[in-house]
Amino acid sequence: MTNLLQRLIGAHTAEGSLRDRVIAALREIHDPEIPLNIHDLGLIYGLDIDATGRVDIRMTLTAPACPVAQTFPALVEAAVETVDGVSQAHVELVWEPPWDKGRLSEAARLQLGLC
Repeated sequence: MTNLLQRLIGAHTAEGSLRDRVIAALREIHDPEIPLNIHDLGLIYGLDIDATGRVDIRMTLTAPACPVAQTFPALVEAAVETVDGVSQAHVELVWEPPWDKGRLSEAARLQLGLC
């Protein structure tokens, strides 16, 4: 491997891709009712990033009657907009398909003792 290629791989790994950094930011946001982050809970249904750094997120909550349903999308948008390289974030709250435990990541299952 050439030195240039090694440096490029190292730079990409050290900083991570924009998608990786956005996911890392999502992992810092915890569900108010279940002590897990929203990414590992499986609340993120879609994550699209365009060439300008606009991030569109489709997400749900564990229940439609969640007390933070009105404010949580803005919290997620604000957190994602702090990520270097993100120009704008938009969160669309969706209810279909409804969230269920099958959307939990392996890490979340372990944390909840479901494995």
